[in-house]
Amino acid sequence: MNGRRRRRLGVLLATVTALGAALVPTASPAAATAPGDRPHAAPPRTVVIDGQRMQRTKARLDRGDPALRRAVAKLTAQADGWLGQGPWTVVDKPAPAPGGDVHDYLSQAPYWWPSQPRTEDNPWGCPYVQRDGERNPEVDTGTDRPDVGKVFNSVTALSLAWYYTGREQYAEHAGDILRTWFLDPATRMNPNLDHGQFIPCKYDGRAIGIIDFSQQYTSVLDAVALLDAGAPGWSTGDRAAMRAWNTDFLDWLVNSEFGKQESAAKNNHGTFQDMQIAGLALATGDRELARRTVLDARALRIDPQIGEDGSQPQELARTRSWHYSTFDLVAYTRLAAIGRQVGVDLWDYEGPQGQSLFKAVRYLLPAATGAAPWPHPELEFYRYAASDIVHAAADAGDRQARAAVPRLETPPGGDLWALRPAAEQLDSIAG
Repeated sequence: MNGRRRRRLGVLLATVTALGAALVPTASPAAATAPGDRPHAAPPRTVVIDGQRMQRTKARLDRGDPALRRAVAKLTAQADGWLGQGPWTVVDKPAPAPGGDVHDYLSQAPYWWPSQPRTEDNPWGCPYVQRDGERNPEVDTGTDRPDVGKVFNSVTALSLAWYYTGREQYAEHAGDILRTWFLDPATRMNPNLDHGQFIPCKYDGRAIGIIDFSQQYTSVLDAVALLDAGAPGWSTGDRAAMRAWNTDFLDWLVNSEFGKQESAAKNNHGTFQDMQIAGLALATGDRELARRTVLDARALRIDPQIGEDGSQPQELARTRSWHYSTFDLVAYTRLAAIGRQVGVDLWDYEGPQGQSLFKAVRYLLPAATGAAPWPHPELEFYRYAASDIVHAAADAGDRQARAAVPRLETPPGGDLWALRPAAEQLDSIAG
């Protein structure tokens, strides 16, 4: 779409949004008010982040809370960095996924490496061999993985920045990015992950590739929910189309063979799959599926995946044991946040050997606070990776976590917990 057509479409969408606001005032709380003074008549219907808490935070910010203003300055610095980037699309990769459809998502297994010299007869250097925790740089060329990460990160920062500041350019750019990746017929992604984390000369795609989305896509669901709260340039048609895409994607996750395999995984892949399914179910109106998924996670995830001492044996076996221990708890704490919205208290659950999310967080506290070294293998230790998880446990009522908060290491982008109180993987490595 050329610039002139896009500008015309933007004007049309803004007009439609404004008309909708006039007819249904509660659907567009930002209409007819100045940036920074928008009265949010109802909290955003977010999936993971507590929308009511965000509404209260926005009110405190509008009253001039200095700590929140400093946090918003860090957030808007991130959002400003995205304004000149994107949008991105799956159809831009050099070659389509193995099925031949350019609209299919494609990524390559990050920890698999060629074992032979590349030749004319063997251009990939096959067979590929696994080197756990060592990321092959070629996975960031020729596939959609780098771009989808930019989509997730940008719309998260931009939508949050719009919600707290009212600056229209943030919402408009977030909407443009979402429409290009998910909705525009010429550039949209098909709602499947049939070719995620392929291995050259071995697999055209794997169930494990679902992690490319599950580790961050619930943040996109929250970003969409924020835009649904009256963002300029985000129309009712966009909202309906995004819901339809999510419905189709949820169906694929639940009913495809890859989806079923990922749900059977007994490590962080299974936890993130549950989190993604529960989040999508809540976002698309299937509260029963969301509730059942969170309830089932008690016996299917917490009981076998967390030890009675709070350790996570499957994650400790990795070469990146700190990263994957915090990674898995990102999924658990976000799943617990979804559970809160459907009447399930996952934090309160204890397994037959006393397993619990609180114990799992406490297991990390000595290393998270710098009181003791992490006693397991880790190729690259980043203490701040646990910061959001500890915040989540503290908010859920754990005294040890609450006492640890002042001793946490601030993440490189700043501590944004007050603005988006839901854990993110702060030392993210794709895969």
